[in-house]
Formats: sequence, C-alpha cells, structure tokens
Amino acid sequence: MPKLSVIVPFHDVRPHAPDTLRSLRLNARPDFEFLLVDDHSQDGTQDILERAAGELSAVARVRHIRHDANRGVSAARNTGLDAARGEYLVFLDGGDWLAPGHLSGLVADAEGLGCDFVRTDQIQVTDRTRTVRRVPVGLRGEVLDPRDAILPADRTTSVDYAYVWAGIYHRRLLERGLLHFTESLRTAEDRPWIWRLHREATSFAVTDLLGVFYRRGVDSSLTRIGDARQLDFLRAFDQVVEETAADRDAGLLLPKAVRTYCAVIAHHLSERDKFEPAVARRLRAMSAAALRRMPQDVLDGVLDTMDLHRSARLRRLRRRAGTGKDAA
Repeated sequence: MPKLSVIVPFHDVRPHAPDTLRSLRLNARPDFEFLLVDDHSQDGTQDILERAAGELSAVARVRHIRHDANRGVSAARNTGLDAARGEYLVFLDGGDWLAPGHLSGLVADAEGLGCDFVRTDQIQVTDRTRTVRRVPVGLRGEVLDPRDAILPADRTTSVDYAYVWAGIYHRRLLERGLLHFTESLRTAEDRPWIWRLHREATSFAVTDLLGVFYRRGVDSSLTRIGDARQLDFLRAFDQVVEETAADRDAGLLLPKAVRTYCAVIAHHLSERDKFEPAVARRLRAMSAAALRRMPQDVLDGVLDTMDLHRSARLRRLRRRAGTGKDAA
C-alpha cells in the first residue's frame, strides 16, 4: 500500500499545469502515488499530463486517468478516490502547486497526531500578490473533536474553511464514505463535504505547516464565470441544511448552517452584477425560494442576530417569496 495518494484533477489548465506537475516532482517519494485525472481537457493539457506521467513514474507511482467527457471537478476527484490505494489522501487542483517537501511534512504531521484528518493554512496567489489564509481554529498541534469546531454560529469556524486541498485525510474516512463529493454540484461542492467531515469524523487537528499555493483567478474556474453553474451553491447549502437537520445535534448545529447559507445568499446578491442578466434574475428568485425552505423558526433567530443591512434585505426577499413575487 502506498503511504500517500495525491488526487489532482485537471481541466483546461495548460498554462498552469507545468507548475503543478513540477511541484509534484519536488514532493515525490517511491511510496507516494500521484493520480492525475484529466477531466476531458481540450486545450492541450492532456499532452502535458501524458509526458509528465512518464517522467514522474521514475520517482513515484503514477496513474494518468482521462474522462471521455467533461464531468466536473467533483467527478474527477471521485475518480481519483476510487483509484487511490494510499494510507493517506491529499487533494490538489490542477492550477495550484506545493512547496518542496510539503507532502512529506503532511504525512509526518498526520502520523504524529494519529487523527482522522489534519488541516493546514494556505497561500492564496493573485497575480504577484500572496496572502496567507489561516484555518479559523486557535489550537494548533492538538487532536480535537471536529463537531466542536462547527460552532459558534455567529463566527467564522472550521466548516467555513472549505478548502479541500488544505489538509490530509486518513484512508478510514474514505472507507466510511466520507470523502466522496456530490457529482451533481458544479460549484460549492466543498460545502456539504466539509460539513459532513466535521459531523461524522471523530478527530482532527490543525498544524502550522504552510506549503500549498492556491492560484486565484484561473480563467477556467467557475468562480470566474457568471453563468447558471454558479447557482449550484443553493443546492449545496440545501444539502447542508437537510443533512444537518437529521443530525443528533440538529438543535445546536442548524443555526450555524442556516446563518452561513444566509450569509452566502447575501454575498451573491451583493455581487449580482457579475452574473448574466437572466442568471441574476434566477439568483434572486431561487434565493427567495431558499429562504422559504429553511426552518422558519431557525431562520427567524438567525435574522435577529445578523447585521441590520443583510437581515433587512433577506427579510424583504422572504416576504416577496411569500407573496409569490419571487418564486423559483
């Protein structure tokens, strides 16, 4: 069994794939496995991956898998998970990269702590600007209960740090069915994933290891595209609320889920000009309907504690949904 499986989905990232693959080579070990999943790229990425797979095979175990149609990042990650054989698993996106030796550091931290998963800080890269984003957990290097890191509801917590690639995950989570992604979600697929991980895993930790570079502003990223796929965040948070409502601690956890959902709705509404006009109209209508689907007693409590500007906007939108003016 390999010590580590690294799952890397690629889709039309030809300008950036060489940096990603170079960083894998600088992290390679004979007991590491690299799973390069090409989600039907059409820009020449496939040729780069074919050459890189041959070169990487000299220093690590490598599998190059190509989808026969574009299926999205969730499906690409799931393909990698299904093929992975490692004791530990790590994700990396095809436009991002790692500092030399980062993967060995991750494995050492995971083995030393012995918990289900370990989360790390990251470096976000926008053009030439680099910004460190930290896991919103104060205790470092200590094994914690992931359920405890969901709350409090009115603060940024570990479930709001949904970056899949900022961590390492033990194989037992895969065997328990906790690492696969919802393939129908084309964006925000990490939100139900991170919530499920925190509700159902038994232990986690945060370390100060810093070595994953997340490239913002990649042209093929859905966060840069204002079409209807962006609206999948609504279905993603519907899933979070539905699954959390079935949890044994629903009374404690639902306010956090609903509050985060409301905050994300308000954020997208404030940036609706980035959407195509028809999509912006759908965003408003679908957001109104989402507010009506939420547990209304929980929603009332959440709106009472949000800032006046956002709560007033969401209350107006909910009232319009109740009159049928903004039906989805």
